[in-house]
Amino acid sequence: MENTDDYWKKSATSCFKYQKSVKEKNFNAKVEPNDPILSKKERLNLVKNFWANHDKLFSRIINLIARGILNVGTPILTFNTKIDNPTSLKNLSSAIVTCNHYNQFDCLPLKRLAMKYHKRLYFVIEDTNLKLPSWIGFLMRNIDSIPVTASIEYLGRDFPRHLERILIRNNWIVIYPEQELWQNYRKPRPLQKGAYYYAAKMNIPIISCFVEIKDTKKREILHPEFNKTRWILHVLPTIYPNPKLSIAKNAQKMREIDYQQKKQAYEKAYHKKLNYKFTDWDIAGYNKK
Repeated sequence: MENTDDYWKKSATSCFKYQKSVKEKNFNAKVEPNDPILSKKERLNLVKNFWANHDKLFSRIINLIARGILNVGTPILTFNTKIDNPTSLKNLSSAIVTCNHYNQFDCLPLKRLAMKYHKRLYFVIEDTNLKLPSWIGFLMRNIDSIPVTASIEYLGRDFPRHLERILIRNNWIVIYPEQELWQNYRKPRPLQKGAYYYAAKMNIPIISCFVEIKDTKKREILHPEFNKTRWILHVLPTIYPNPKLSIAKNAQKMREIDYQQKKQAYEKAYHKKLNYKFTDWDIAGYNKK
């Protein structure tokens, strides 16, 4: 994640990486350029420092400022985003929200949905996002983020404890089960199991979402290789854990249901069957030269 001008330039190059990853069936591959590169030890220390400072007075004040910026900015920045929410979520207390991961700012429609129901929304983020520069790094470190890092001890002990502390207060948490961001990629990708394991373990529902990306046919002025896009957030049926199943079987079942719901939403939105044969159309708004 970087400044917008560089990001669009490199997103065109990323299209070739998408094609390669799809061909190799590596749907959770890191394809976006310029993420910070850190060692495993550096990542873990970054996360430890984040939590060590999390509850200090200064961090709490900065969090209030960052949340205020996001609360004011979300309705403005999602003005052209439609939310298709056929079933009310007002009776849901705590929940994990899943969605396709397609844009630097794909948290905004989800934030607007949470604001509609007066819910505080947290975001699970990759550890390296804490190291991002400028204003995007500031937001990542301060807008109710929950960093995740590749440590068995952290994932098995600390991370669940942080999730439980937040969920017990009837908040929502966004976890992107596709794992890596693929800019403007329209198709739902196979889902990683983490979100569903924690939902099953903590006996909370999944708010299943899928965002449809519309090509407006209007060129980006500075980047004519891309058209402008707009989003439609489809809120799909809520997925509940089955109390008769084990954690492992519940996680598997919820994961399968979520993928099928996202697949069906894709097919309904775009009027085509889902397959993973790559075409330029898969990248919304991309104009191949």
